[in-house]
Amino acid sequence: MTRIRALATAATASVALLALAACTSGSSGDDDGTGLVTDGTLTVATEGTYRPFSYHDDSDTLVGYDVEVAEAVAQKLDLQVEFAETQWDAIFAGLDAGRFDTIANQVTVTPEREDQYAFSAPYTVSRGAVIVTADNDDVNSFEDLAGRTTAQSLTSNWRELAESSGAKIENVEGWAQSISLLRDGRVDATINDTLTFLDYVNENGDSGLKIAAETDETSESAFVVTPEHQALADQISGALDELRADGTLTALSEKYFGDDVSE
Repeated sequence: MTRIRALATAATASVALLALAACTSGSSGDDDGTGLVTDGTLTVATEGTYRPFSYHDDSDTLVGYDVEVAEAVAQKLDLQVEFAETQWDAIFAGLDAGRFDTIANQVTVTPEREDQYAFSAPYTVSRGAVIVTADNDDVNSFEDLAGRTTAQSLTSNWRELAESSGAKIENVEGWAQSISLLRDGRVDATINDTLTFLDYVNENGDSGLKIAAETDETSESAFVVTPEHQALADQISGALDELRADGTLTALSEKYFGDDVSE
């Protein structure tokens, strides 16, 4: 009788453990496909060093366009938001390892990434731009760069566009040096992202520069999640649709760029 009672007690305990495991699994959000790392919280990876998208202000508060968009999305989803500041080189590995739910760090949607991850609707749309001094009326297209000199960094994807347009390349370390050479009249133009230019103008006011031409192709940035959490990407897309409709995305765009970059 003692042996039978012991077996029955063990069986009851096993059933209880299984029930507890089921409840624990449900609280993580896995039952609806969102799989939140922390129940009730959207954990968002971002660099924290990428102005104006994700950076620390003078009071050391994490701010930026991507940060505020993520905060607005979490509010629409009735979730708390927690940011996990992560270096770019490790950000996708952290997502794969389940350290956070999504990334908001100007992740460009590319075919290669779409093969590995699920994306929300885009919240940033940009183009490549030829930037010249405001008094330059000779450059009005990419074709006009043929034989002229553009300032481009060695690792920039815009360098290839400049070369294919027939431009001669002046090597620079980045945007600041490009602008310096352009202002000094040592180069004719530079090709960069429209977002970079708009941020510069937003911060510096009358820049003495202008966009002479833009690419037809756009670059779109979105929230990214692992494939098994497609439901979360869909929920984020729904929240972004609401934020676009109520004017929030436009307001945040104009705050950080002086123009609507959300679509």
